[in-house]
Amino acid sequence: MSEMTRTKTDKVDAGLIARFCMALKPKPWHPPAEHIERLQALMRRLEALGQMLQQEKNRLDVSTCQSVKESLDAHIVFLQADLATTRQTIHEHINQHPELKRQRDLLVSIPGIAEQTAAAILSEIGSIDAFESARQLAAFCGLTPREHASGTSVRGRPRLSRVGNSRLRKALFLPAVSACHYNPVLQALWKRLLERGKSKMSVVGAAMRKLVHLVFGVLIRQMPFDAEYGKTIA
Repeated sequence: MSEMTRTKTDKVDAGLIARFCMALKPKPWHPPAEHIERLQALMRRLEALGQMLQQEKNRLDVSTCQSVKESLDAHIVFLQADLATTRQTIHEHINQHPELKRQRDLLVSIPGIAEQTAAAILSEIGSIDAFESARQLAAFCGLTPREHASGTSVRGRPRLSRVGNSRLRKALFLPAVSACHYNPVLQALWKRLLERGKSKMSVVGAAMRKLVHLVFGVLIRQMPFDAEYGKTIA
């Protein structure tokens, strides 16, 4: 489609891919390590179980049939037990791999990031060495600003690009909100941006981006969170 061709065959597709690689020279893709793949699978399962649990609770709220309520109650108990088991499996899996355990311990040193959020981050980013900068990691999460302007008449407000890993954005939302109350670096950011008249949602977006910068900082430096160092991170 990018070359406006109407023909689709293996030969044509191969030529298009070859020309794309020659022009843009993308970095070669490497599959994640086996222990990262397993962590990602466990986190995806945890996410699915959480969604199913919420769906069943919603059905229970509106159900008027006693037999259906009993079935829903039983399934909710089952899902809650499965969630607890999966969380424990994730915890044990990370503890069994020294590098994962070290990275998790670094991440949970950041006020606002708990163990489940740390596991979600590690499962999605793979290796921090794949990112050259905190800004690149923020772009991977879809948390960099997107300008909306054209000519002299269109001047929209910059918004989050959202072109990136939606699971990471979802995983970081509530931790960023919490960190704005308990993390000294994000507390200062929250206060400063609100005083400038920024909306609360735009401030939360900025807090999520700042949290990603802190994540990059502790993983690259291999040192726990330091509030004074965190204040120097853009």
